[in-house]
Amino acid sequence: MPETTLDVREIPPSDRHPKIHDAFADLESGESLVLINDHEPKPLFYEMQAEVESFDAEGYTVEQRSPNEFVATFPKQ
Repeated sequence: MPETTLDVREIPPSDRHPKIHDAFADLESGESLVLINDHEPKPLFYEMQAEVESFDAEGYTVEQRSPNEFVATFPKQ
């Protein structure tokens, strides 16, 4: 499954969600956005689940690699 990686740790918090939504919108069906973040992106997960019809919430995964590094996969249907 092709994936696009986006590291948002250096992006100001107020700019993160728009960049993430734009990157997700650019994906083709069956691709995934791999997000590297400094905290667990649970609010983003709920936002995507509620607002983005093509988000595959069942395929979402998140892994904490260190105290300030979370890697989440947002698949697109």
